[in-house]
Amino acid sequence: MKIALAQFNPTVGDFAGNTARILSLAAQAQERGAALAVFTELCLCGYPPQDLLERPAFIERNHSELKKLAAKIPLPAVVGYSGRVKNGTGKSIGNKAALICDGRVVFEQSKMLLPTYDVFDESRYFQPADRQYVFGLHGEQLGITICEDVWNDENFWAKQLYDRDPVSEIVRQGSTVLLNLSASPYTLDKRALRFEMLRSIAVTHKRPVVYVNQVGGNDSLIFDGGSIALTADGKVAAQAKAFEEDLVLFDTATGKGEIHEQPQGEIAYAYRALVTGTRDYVRKCGFTQVLVGLSGGIDSAVVSAIAVDALGSENVLGVSMPGPFSSAGSKADAQTLAKNLAIRFHTLPITDVFEAYKESLAPAFGDRPMDVTEENIQARIRGNYLMALSNKFGSMVLSTGNKSENAVGYCTVYGDMAGGLAVISDVPKLMVYELARWINREREVIPCSTIEKPPSAELRPNQKDEDSLPPYNVLDRILKAYIEDLRSPHEIAEHYGFDLKLVQEIALRVDRNEYKRKQAAPGLKITSRAFGFGRPFPIAQKFIP
Repeated sequence: MKIALAQFNPTVGDFAGNTARILSLAAQAQERGAALAVFTELCLCGYPPQDLLERPAFIERNHSELKKLAAKIPLPAVVGYSGRVKNGTGKSIGNKAALICDGRVVFEQSKMLLPTYDVFDESRYFQPADRQYVFGLHGEQLGITICEDVWNDENFWAKQLYDRDPVSEIVRQGSTVLLNLSASPYTLDKRALRFEMLRSIAVTHKRPVVYVNQVGGNDSLIFDGGSIALTADGKVAAQAKAFEEDLVLFDTATGKGEIHEQPQGEIAYAYRALVTGTRDYVRKCGFTQVLVGLSGGIDSAVVSAIAVDALGSENVLGVSMPGPFSSAGSKADAQTLAKNLAIRFHTLPITDVFEAYKESLAPAFGDRPMDVTEENIQARIRGNYLMALSNKFGSMVLSTGNKSENAVGYCTVYGDMAGGLAVISDVPKLMVYELARWINREREVIPCSTIEKPPSAELRPNQKDEDSLPPYNVLDRILKAYIEDLRSPHEIAEHYGFDLKLVQEIALRVDRNEYKRKQAAPGLKITSRAFGFGRPFPIAQKFIP
């Protein structure tokens, strides 16, 4: 049987648009000789729908659109949707895969394993399947699973998260081909893990595996696609593109299929992820143009390059807002970057406004010396400028803070944190430099002087980041170990040979600046543990690590 792996970019709640895209890809699959098209998890309503699932009208729309789709689909297809379940107790809906053909739904399978870690909280909404079923079609016995259902293979994982393994159960029932509808978000280094896991399933059970993954961005999550078909001996027979809608065929009889080229290297992959996430967040929120404050520093340069690749240079405005401590080099770098990217560019100095602020506040401040207050005032003036331009021209502001700064609170609420999307808020500072060098791989887009100079907020004379922070090659290792790997300060200090007091201070800064991050713009997730709804930490708490 020829199976079409049909990955596309759904928008949450856009039933008409999602249905139209499913029908278009199904028509292409039929024209190319496929006997079955397999789509992705919850593709009919878009993933993740979150608390929309608690609205009865949303569930009703899932059912009505599935019925319309079944009447129009030109070939048998497996489609993900959210539908009602008949259990006497528990949740009233399930995360389902529906096999539609001959104008109706002929088979359904609910998801059995419901993840409740990181960004996932599916037990909040769904009733899990109590068993797996197979369905015969064109000589094959289809074993249909949904995303997490394949992430519990006892032969692959040293420790299983769940008591049951849906794949093993469905194999015992006689499945001849394993299908998995997925919406698996991208994170760094996940590709290799995912491939080895799927390969283990194919080899262990001696069954071909067809894995179809969502592509595109929805809010903070980015889906990389890369749908894949593996033969029973674990060889790649078909693979769709990464970060693009695509359709590839796999023939279960011959073990042959189409393999499309993938990005080379993790930095290239990460860059594509950030471009995809930016493009989809901006466009799906109804915007076409963006603003970026250009400081002449590395962060705003990388964000601007991502924005241009995502939206086109004609839709990006760079705004230089020099203040009393801005260096001539930084001002020149901002202008050069704008020229290299061919984006529109404005210069709006803030010094006069800053002086007016100080004069207005002088009676209240009295003889207190200048401190971080005046630094924050400069950042907030810039935030106000950008938001005024956003209001006037209907453009979204992209904030430019990186993960290292956001982690320790080296950022200003209502200042440099202002914006609609925090593009690199999950990108550690050292990776920002890696991205910059990758952007410059063919020509100098980001001025070399931007990459080579010591990072600085330029909010006081001769200021450098290392005046307030450890070197980034130290800080980033501490942050990854503490935030992503959940290591204690003692473990981190011992492992790296760092001073324990330094590590404890950094950990404390991470925890005490949660209040800032709760007020930040949504950020794109690319690491295993990003700030935001996948890391719900309390603000008012007294635990000291």
